[in-house]
Amino acid sequence: MSHHHPHTQVDHDQKKPLLWSIGLNILITTAQVIGGIWSGSLALLSDALHNFSDVLSLIVSYIAARLSKNKASFHKTFGYKRAEILAAFVNSSTLVIVAVILVFEAYHRWRDPHPIDGMLVVWFALLGILANGASVLLLHKHSEENMNMKSAYVHLFTDMLASIAVLVGGLGIRYLGWDWLDPLLTVAIAVYLVYIGLDLLQKSMKVLMLFTPEHIDVDALVQEVCSFEGVRNLHHIHIWQLNEREIHLEAHIDFNSDIPLSAFHQSLSHIEQVLEEKFGINHITLQPEYGRNDPKPVIVQD
Repeated sequence: MSHHHPHTQVDHDQKKPLLWSIGLNILITTAQVIGGIWSGSLALLSDALHNFSDVLSLIVSYIAARLSKNKASFHKTFGYKRAEILAAFVNSSTLVIVAVILVFEAYHRWRDPHPIDGMLVVWFALLGILANGASVLLLHKHSEENMNMKSAYVHLFTDMLASIAVLVGGLGIRYLGWDWLDPLLTVAIAVYLVYIGLDLLQKSMKVLMLFTPEHIDVDALVQEVCSFEGVRNLHHIHIWQLNEREIHLEAHIDFNSDIPLSAFHQSLSHIEQVLEEKFGINHITLQPEYGRNDPKPVIVQD
């Protein structure tokens, strides 16, 4: 049995921009709650609720980013490498929950409209655009590093778009008297949150459930390994994604002859190289076998 585990250093300082974004969003949330109550705008209060969910999600992301750096131990052999995936799952879930709340609130406002001060809505929406825009810029370069940072970035980006929608609504109310824009824009914000949130929720859930990464064709992988000289078959395969930088494979590899350990290591080295280059698998554990009389299905429920 052997395993391959190359260490890649991807260590950007994510914590500082997260802290700045948390501070900015606390400021926005407080201001928009005051502005929403003062102006009577549900869209502005909806944006404040979304911003509050941003504060919570950013705190979760910050904690996860810190935990992910903790080293492995006897009791935690993987360390906290999955903390950021868990944070992405929590954050994407909150996007969907907030969207459902917004739809209910928009429905009640539609049935029972209230007078709205459009100009106040405009000013507070502008504050939201500026502060969220700054947060988006702070997190942009980190957004492709992992799902955790992407979920935080998406929260802020959608909130900036929501503030733009609120601004448009405030202008329509102030100059055209279109009070119906307020609940309509609230629903539009909610639909967009669901669209974004469900995608991230699905991706993070697949990682947490140890599903095989979508880009890996297991049949093609088996054929690739079996094409090596001396290999009879590959079976009892498990492939999962630990986090966004590590894809693991463990399997039994059956040989045609009783090869020495040195020959196995030579074959293993070539197999590891091919699997990393073609399938992106960078942590490989193979159990060598010869003449073992047992079922050899490719996939087995252990």
